[in-house]
Amino acid sequence: MDYLLSEEQIMVRDLARKIAQEKLKDRVAEFDQQEKFPWPIIKLIAEADLFGVYIEEKYGGMGAGILELCLVTEEISRVCGGVAVSYAASALGTDPIILFGTEAQKKKYLPDLASGKKLAAFGLTEPNAGSDAGAIETTAKKDGGNYIINGTKHFITNGSEAETYVIVAMTDKSKGSRGSSAFIVEKGTPGFSFGKKEEKMGIRTSTTSELIFNDCKIPKENLLGKEGMGFIVTMKTFDMSRPGVAAQALGIAQGALDLALEYSRQRQQFGKPISSFQGIQFMLADMATQIEAARGLVYNTAKMIDSGNLKVSKESAMCKLFASDVAMKVTTDAVQIFGGYGYMRDYPIEKFMRDAKITQIYEGTNQIQRSIIATNLIKESLAASKKTGK
Repeated sequence: MDYLLSEEQIMVRDLARKIAQEKLKDRVAEFDQQEKFPWPIIKLIAEADLFGVYIEEKYGGMGAGILELCLVTEEISRVCGGVAVSYAASALGTDPIILFGTEAQKKKYLPDLASGKKLAAFGLTEPNAGSDAGAIETTAKKDGGNYIINGTKHFITNGSEAETYVIVAMTDKSKGSRGSSAFIVEKGTPGFSFGKKEEKMGIRTSTTSELIFNDCKIPKENLLGKEGMGFIVTMKTFDMSRPGVAAQALGIAQGALDLALEYSRQRQQFGKPISSFQGIQFMLADMATQIEAARGLVYNTAKMIDSGNLKVSKESAMCKLFASDVAMKVTTDAVQIFGGYGYMRDYPIEKFMRDAKITQIYEGTNQIQRSIIATNLIKESLAASKKTGK
């Protein structure tokens, strides 16, 4: 469908598509099987200036927006969700600096992130704190002109590969989630090391690692915003980043449909291609319709953010929820269309199904997304009632 993309947006999309199709496609199985971080492709994306599409020009970016980030993520995900999340997760670690960084912090960190010279990561999740941000156990204690960080983060995308990390730690445990703060921590800082690298069901080429802080000393200038703003930093960051996860899910779904459609035309049963059977046709029609509905929701949410509307908690949750559920449904149906071959690693479709699952989990499970959506709906209903006196 025509989403009235500008010439620049089409150029960005087509450039990402070219890299994915011509440079990545033939290496997907290699990266997946060897669980190697895809540095060769990441460097190509950096050379194409795609890391900075959503970053202001004065910090070395393209000065475009979240929609452009989604377009790039979608096209890479159409070939490999693991490479796409390695790209998009750098934006997740960059967004807090864009939203809450001082001018000095932005000048120091954003140019290298915009150029792709360095990657970023966001450290929130812990062994006992996932959806429950108030259960964070990592601490940051003020010590003169520094903060001392102690604790462990896990399931961190780009962990050990990134150079710049935004970490959420408790500065006042008595206040629960309102006692958390966000900090910028650089790789190589004494007391900051990496633990276990996770072995995953999907997105295997993406590195997911533990971050370990043992009396890690950082200057007070690395605090993002003010003390106690960690929860706000996190929520506002997710509002801005969830369309990126949705775009990843969207690309995975589209890539699965592409493969299923091609296979259905080639696979012969009862003397004719299975694409001629109504049962298969109905599946393909539903898959395509669901994908297009997800694309419209993702693109429109991204456009809302780019227009300056940052009150998008409901819409960001909706597009992440819907697109990831679509990705799981479409990839499952795609494997079904492939039949027994779909379950074999000799065929690429099983990887799409494995990659799709995580999009329903990270950056807030889809159960959490439903809670966010419902909470916002109720608030809006109450506000409307007060306005009308009903």
